[in-house]
Amino acid sequence: MSGSLDYLYRTRGNKNTQAREYHGLRNQGSTCYLNSVLQVLFMTEDFKEAVGRCPNDCGYPIDHQLNTLFENLKERTGETYKVTQKLGIDKVNEQRDAAEYLEKILTLASDEASKIFKGQLVNRTVCGDCDEETDEEKPFWNLPLPLRHSSDENYSVREAIQEFFKDSHFTKDNQLYCETCQGKRDATIKCIVNNHPEVLILLLKRFEFNYYQMSYVKNTRVVDVPWTVQIPENQTYELYAFVEHFGSLKSGHYTATIKSQDEDRWYNFNDSFVREELSVEMRVPRNLKMVAVSTCSASMRRGRGTV
Repeated sequence: MSGSLDYLYRTRGNKNTQAREYHGLRNQGSTCYLNSVLQVLFMTEDFKEAVGRCPNDCGYPIDHQLNTLFENLKERTGETYKVTQKLGIDKVNEQRDAAEYLEKILTLASDEASKIFKGQLVNRTVCGDCDEETDEEKPFWNLPLPLRHSSDENYSVREAIQEFFKDSHFTKDNQLYCETCQGKRDATIKCIVNNHPEVLILLLKRFEFNYYQMSYVKNTRVVDVPWTVQIPENQTYELYAFVEHFGSLKSGHYTATIKSQDEDRWYNFNDSFVREELSVEMRVPRNLKMVAVSTCSASMRRGRGTV
């Protein structure tokens, strides 16, 4: 995979509370990618409660396994053997992509649990001659954000979102066929969010294929991550988690940094080790892959403020 999990957003908590004790997940070999996304799901209260409501015979065995793991995590360091079995992970010493396995978990989970992360995009094609509109609906678990080339060493998530939703124009040799006009015409494709997920995952695509080296190369640009972001139709999200990837595509390590939902504190989850983060810099270093869940990605909880 050439993507990465990056950021999660949600409402602010109360910092006038005592820091909680959270527990880590044991690494089976190279399963840090799975541990990171499981901790994000554990810290997402609505998801955790949803899998807990699914009975053992509900037809979604991944819900039952996740609920068992989450209950154990409240008391002790967790073991992920049964979850890896349900996901078909038989080579635990091979590194995989965190974003890929987050999506796999959500696909296998019950609708009640997974709907928290599920949105819907509409690609609207508008003919330049007759103005006929054609809509193509597409569900999504994340928004993939390429780190486009620029002379600026830093890159902002806001820029990436603007780039993602920018209209695409097709002219000359790239004209599109119009059913109404019965021929190729200039056209514009607009990307519209038809349904905003409660938690938004921004996937920073840090790995790009280099044709000179004939391999994937990591883009190490610094990414500026705001506390809140806004996507079209004026939906605002607040950052609450990000996943970082250190190393190369085939070798490296994942960690997750997450804000507790009921307290204004951040925690770093590094396999079996958990520590409170006293300072979280929003200019995330060159390893960020996934935002909300931020090889790096992101997830966001819907808020009411503005960017």
